Amino acid sequence: MVEISAAAVKALRDETGLPMMECKKALQETGGDPEAAKEWLRKHGKAKMSARLSRATGFGRIGVYADFQAGRGAMVELQCESAPVANHEEVIQLVESLARQLALGPGADTPEALLQQPSPVRKGQTLQEHMDELMNRIREVFRIPRILRVEGPCAGYAHHMGSPGVLLLVSGGTAELAKDICMHIAAMRPKVVRREDLDPALVEKERAIQVEIARQEGKPEAIIQKMIEGRMKNFYAELCLLDQPYVKDDKRTVGQTAKGAGMEIRGFYRWELGKE
Repeated sequence: MVEISAAAVKALRDETGLPMMECKKALQETGGDPEAAKEWLRKHGKAKMSARLSRATGFGRIGVYADFQAGRGAMVELQCESAPVANHEEVIQLVESLARQLALGPGADTPEALLQQPSPVRKGQTLQEHMDELMNRIREVFRIPRILRVEGPCAGYAHHMGSPGVLLLVSGGTAELAKDICMHIAAMRPKVVRREDLDPALVEKERAIQVEIARQEGKPEAIIQKMIEGRMKNFYAELCLLDQPYVKDDKRTVGQTAKGAGMEIRGFYRWELGKE
């Protein structure tokens, strides 16, 4: 058996972050060749991780990338097993790399296709190799349940704790306002952009409820319909982005704010970790 020096083991450990004994075994198995040892560790780590794939991944992060001027945006959900790992700086770098590559690269229809593309921060590695190396070292299962890419002027926002994440598509306006509206969406949880996007059956159900409440309050039938229109404003403000009071200036709605800046809101996506 080839004699493996302590310096060679330490160098491999410093490069891979894996335990000393695993690095020594890898060097022994590959005749002391550092590059072959790294490949051995990668394959050996994959074998170990395959036995752990049934583990729950209830934590993670949503990565968002948006370029207002270039008109490219993407969002990626990365799940892992624990909160400390979700907040690890290298995991944050990985999910940001996934979103950046998805936005600026050739695109991908599936997470698997995205992982075969080059890592924007690891020269010579694919995103799959980047993720495998991290899983092997951290010893947690990672999953990518969903990815999204959009084209056109857009803005994005991800909460510093990794969820929620928002992508907003617009026409006109400024990148700064679009980013602020993303933060509004993250906080206020609208379901649709405008009233017309709501299910008509849902609207009629709410209207009927408000009519019945007014009748139970003893309001005259002649004024109930006028009252209902006023009460329905609260319903719309809860669900419709354009009707919501803008968080940075609640004297105006988001719709009024956007219109005043020459912006049309075309659509948005709001993701929460683990929720479709």
